[in-house]
Formats: sequence, structure tokens, C-alpha cells
Amino acid sequence: MADSWNKKEREKKKLQEKKDKAERKKERREQANSGKGLDAMMAYVDENGVITSTPPDPGKKKEIKLGDIEIGVPKYVPSAEDAIRTGRVTFFNHEKGFGFIRDQASGESIFVHANNLSAPVNENDKVSFEIGHGPKGPMAINVKPLS
Repeated sequence: MADSWNKKEREKKKLQEKKDKAERKKERREQANSGKGLDAMMAYVDENGVITSTPPDPGKKKEIKLGDIEIGVPKYVPSAEDAIRTGRVTFFNHEKGFGFIRDQASGESIFVHANNLSAPVNENDKVSFEIGHGPKGPMAINVKPLS
């Protein structure tokens, strides 16, 4: 049985693709950096994270202590302004036992857990509280409703 026209065309196409691939491979070999040394292949990263071909200047080297590197949420350092604050409860879920208080001075929203309440609170109640450190950042402690 003779080969069909379509089959012959496919075989021609495959042979042409093999030739093209061999030519591209030959061109890559001719243009390769095989004659250059290791220095020509090196890449450096500067202090801004940009990849460059020039090595860093040893005079600009900064010594960094291992303890100064913070990974994750920075440690909470209480300050003098962390005395008793006032705010308004913007959200509180009694079933789950948590909510948020909007600080009157800074306007930031602070997490509050039911364990840190001295008396039950509802949304829009005015409260006084202190800032403590929770597992995921600052949280309100010693929360007391204001009359």
C-alpha cells in the first residue's frame, strides 16, 4: 500500500523541524560563552535588590547584627502613651467572644477578646482600655465600659 499524501507531508515537516533544530543548536554553540571566564558569568545583587554585573564596593559594606533582623510581626514595645485610652466598640460578636474597638485618639481599630472585658459590652458602647500584646499584634486589655 502506498503512503498517502498527508503522511508524506507530515514526514517532510518532521524532517524540516529536525533540520531547523540542528541549525539553532549549532548557532547557540557558536555564540556560547565557553571562551569567557567565570568573572564574565557572575551576577551581583546590590543593596536595593537589583541584579548588576559590577561587584559591590567593599567600602559601603554595613555590619548587621543577627538580632536586628525581624521576621514576621515586630515585637511590641510599650510606650508612655499606652496608658488608659478611650474608644468606641465598633463590632462585637458575643457568640465568638471577640470584637474591635476604635481608639479615640489614634483612630486605629484594636482587637478585643471577651476574656479581657470587666463587664459585657455592646456595639457603639464607649469604653476605656489599655493596649496589650496578643499573639497577632496589639490588643485591648482591661476593657471597662464608661457610663
